[in-house]
Amino acid sequence: MDIIKLTRELGAAIQQDERYLAFTKAREENEKDTELNELMGQIQMVQMNYQLEASKEEPDSAKMQAFEEEFNTLYTKFMANGKMQAYDAARTEVDEMMNYIMQILSLCVNGADPATCEPEKHDHECGGSCSSCSGCH
Repeated sequence: MDIIKLTRELGAAIQQDERYLAFTKAREENEKDTELNELMGQIQMVQMNYQLEASKEEPDSAKMQAFEEEFNTLYTKFMANGKMQAYDAARTEVDEMMNYIMQILSLCVNGADPATCEPEKHDHECGGSCSSCSGCH
């Protein structure tokens, strides 16, 4: 049994899953959205200006505060875009699917029966980043 071959087959199956297809479509829609791309460019410029100011020997706190406020305004507008909301929801679905798959694999590596093992359900939402969470294995 070739583990790498099976992994590639799993990858191909994931790419056929409706959650992955919705994520891909949402990503493509975002890439075509001129307003969304302009907002992203503005956000990146504000971040860069903030970092430049913060790296100075004596950063101007008023400028930094203004950059934070501008960032928050742009980010709120960015996240209010319907296409971005659809993308974020689709990305969350894919993240949850991948987290579930990884939990099953982890259980199997630890000796659980691959045919019947089931990850524990948690009463919290998982965004895929474990840096601030202790709820998963």
